[in-house]
Amino acid sequence: MSVIEKIGKALEPLMLVMGLVSPLATLPQIYKLYFSHSEHAAGLSLTTWVLYSFIAMLWTIYGLYHKNPTIWVGNGLGFLMYLAMVAGIIARVGITF
Repeated sequence: MSVIEKIGKALEPLMLVMGLVSPLATLPQIYKLYFSHSEHAAGLSLTTWVLYSFIAMLWTIYGLYHKNPTIWVGNGLGFLMYLAMVAGIIARVGITF
């Protein structure tokens, strides 16, 4: 087993945790959008959040196809978070860029 393979195998559990932490970093944005600063929704990019959602959806499908929870768990959670942002932007300001 090469050094890279050993490092990769050792990082697998950490990367699963990071896959969960990363989408949770979106929670403050969701809170601001829905509860504390919804008047600033017009300053958010719907295009960006739609692209984030699409990319996370593709990674989720890819991870499921390869039966790799390190890929699909975090990206699936990210997909839900990013969709919440998309829905909030549309609800607050409508279809915008």
